[in-house]
Amino acid sequence: MQTVHTIAELRAQVMAWKRAGEQVAFVPTMGNLHRGHIHLVECARELAPRTVASIFVNPMQFGPSEDFAAYPRTLDADSRQLEAAGLNLLFAPGVTEVYPRPLEQMTQVTVPELPTVLCGASRPTHFSGVTTVVSKLFNMVQPDIAVFGEKDWQQLVIIRRMATDLDMPVAIVGVPTVREPDGLALSSRNGYLSAEERAIAPTLYATLRATAERLRAGERDFAALEAEAKAQLASAGFRPDYFEIRRPADLQRPNLEDAELRIFAAAWLGRARLIDNWPVG
Repeated sequence: MQTVHTIAELRAQVMAWKRAGEQVAFVPTMGNLHRGHIHLVECARELAPRTVASIFVNPMQFGPSEDFAAYPRTLDADSRQLEAAGLNLLFAPGVTEVYPRPLEQMTQVTVPELPTVLCGASRPTHFSGVTTVVSKLFNMVQPDIAVFGEKDWQQLVIIRRMATDLDMPVAIVGVPTVREPDGLALSSRNGYLSAEERAIAPTLYATLRATAERLRAGERDFAALEAEAKAQLASAGFRPDYFEIRRPADLQRPNLEDAELRIFAAAWLGRARLIDNWPVG
């Protein structure tokens, strides 16, 4: 595995592959990797002969009171995992390589409407930071395919919309969430959980599954189901941010006749903000 830190080095290698007629699949990450990230790389390897991953803790997607400074930087350990997974090229730029000017002076990419709900309601600047850095990374890497996890479903929908609206020549592939045996979605922030909190954490997944079963059985009082689920999470020790039933393609509130639904949840448990989602129908 080759590791590069500059856009020039990255482009030189990717262009060499493309001149040889080889497609490139890309996995953007912020590092602090777990099995879910490695699974994305494994899926990328099945989709294209050459694979690139990035590790960049993106300051633009963190709010002023969020954990940018504390976010773990584990490049050496991450590199070993990626090499073992068969990655071809790791791009690990510094902040000034990606943002050569202060953040407030950089052009930003913003998708309308989709970022204002769910996670965006309590993190109003988050998704403009995500779409800006992903659009920059797409321009840097020039991938044929980009692979994202479905745990961040809202992010996946927003990036698909961005790529479509801006005519980006990249296929966006979503990969199902990797979970612990008890159902907890893998996340870099799970490391913030104490032993007691870790024992409680799978309640989020269980509540999603139980609500989905009730919807499949025909219940359609969405507001009552959401309120009951939030109360259950609060009684288990969570501080719920949201628990909402929405349409998966456009994240809008469903009509009673909508058959394809998805349930989205975010809740604080100690220092960790956990997010998850589950399909219905």
